[in-house]
Amino acid sequence: MNNDVMVVGAGPVGLMVAGELRLGGVDVTVLDKLAAPTGESRALGFNRRAAESLDQRGLLTRLGDFMWGRMGHFGGVRFDLDMLDEDHSGVLGLSQARTEEMLGDWLAELGVPVRRGYEVTGLRETPDGVTVAFDGPEGRGEEHAGYLVGCDGPQSTVRELAGIRAPGWESTRGMYTAEIAGVRLRPRPIGERLPGGNMVLCTPQGEGRYRIVIHDKSLPADPDPGALTFEQVADAWQRLTGESVHHAQPLWLWACGNAAGLAEEYRRGRAFLAGDAAHPIPPLAAWGLSAGLLDAVNLGWKLAATINGWAPDGLLDTYHAERHPIGRQLMSNVQAASMLYLGDAEMDPVRELIGELVSHKDAASHLAGMLSGLGIRYDMTPDRHDMAPADHPHPGHLGQRMPPDHQLTLPNGTNTRIGDLLHNGHGLLITTNNNTDHIQKCAQNWADRIDIITATWHPHQHPTPDATLIRPDGYIAWTTPDTHQHLTHALTQWFGTARTLATAQPADR
Repeated sequence: MNNDVMVVGAGPVGLMVAGELRLGGVDVTVLDKLAAPTGESRALGFNRRAAESLDQRGLLTRLGDFMWGRMGHFGGVRFDLDMLDEDHSGVLGLSQARTEEMLGDWLAELGVPVRRGYEVTGLRETPDGVTVAFDGPEGRGEEHAGYLVGCDGPQSTVRELAGIRAPGWESTRGMYTAEIAGVRLRPRPIGERLPGGNMVLCTPQGEGRYRIVIHDKSLPADPDPGALTFEQVADAWQRLTGESVHHAQPLWLWACGNAAGLAEEYRRGRAFLAGDAAHPIPPLAAWGLSAGLLDAVNLGWKLAATINGWAPDGLLDTYHAERHPIGRQLMSNVQAASMLYLGDAEMDPVRELIGELVSHKDAASHLAGMLSGLGIRYDMTPDRHDMAPADHPHPGHLGQRMPPDHQLTLPNGTNTRIGDLLHNGHGLLITTNNNTDHIQKCAQNWADRIDIITATWHPHQHPTPDATLIRPDGYIAWTTPDTHQHLTHALTQWFGTARTLATAQPADR
């Protein structure tokens, strides 16, 4: 079987990549070495921008009821999100298994096959794609695809086979995680620090279920998850808390160390990495899952555009250029937060200082923007040698996300949200009635790749420009006024060559 793209890994990131590619009109298949989903949930939610990205595809409401976290923390140092102008709260208490199930249902509706029991064993690049070797239910086999996306976790086989290094730091301490039932425990949702640099967490999961996490400096630095027993977990919990959970029913167990790394390349040839395969980190506030979902929505439309033949030169290279710096920030945040989280009493002065800083709105806003993903701003500066240096810094809202909750009124009087206009995975050009007819005429030459609408912004929303070009991942690629480039250049930069260049005239700035 030949596919445009083969995705390895059927976790949330791999499923999201596959869905984005299918929305872009390409053939995609997902391979996973597991015969069935594990039902384990190492992440319990995701940040605000990841939630917005699901919302932009109409997927967030499919998750049913969940909680939003109104209190932020960095390494256990709390700060109040209510002081901020914008809602940075993330999704809490939502099992990863539930997210995977929802995304799997979405792929089934889109007609994307998820083939389980296939373990990738080899990879070679050909002039027109990649050939992937695997061990499957019917034995060894090979299949060809135009591109390969590795979403296969921290010990990524795709990363190894592609020859991509992921330097970072080796594990220095281990942790145990278990989901249990049949007990009643005191919640410790962001952790309870204990003497000697130890910590325990306890998150209620409803119906008498709890997630417990044990950070004990006496544990092996790199424990074997396959050898872990519930007795070891229960003994460690009692040693640190004085509470016995030996009589509880263990639903699943997991052990890991705190090793982390960052892939030097998110792309090598026709192979890409996303999620934990690109930035393996220890579990911490679902940061890895959140970053992985944002990797997926950044890569999907660009790879689909390339396969469909309209991608401008260098579009695929912007995946690494935009997401790798986010990975570097993630690594820095993990290291700093871990020191705060698990450090002993010597870290108390630092905790007090950071607590004082984040009591101020500006500091809290900066930190919340990093953690929520709302502070991400991609470099949309056009590659123009004829621009004055003053034109190169980000003007206006260029490169920022367009909040999906922003409301518009269409000419027929219907109210709609930005997020609802991005469900199909297309780009979007919004024009107002402020003399923007010439902008619409110009953009018609890209109407096979972007949706063009005229609408009126609801009051008290920001930004509310005369016209806005939004990429499929929800980031602002051009506005007027404010942006120091013509619309035709922005359209060409992100959506390729116009269908009929002769009628594509530059729009006003």
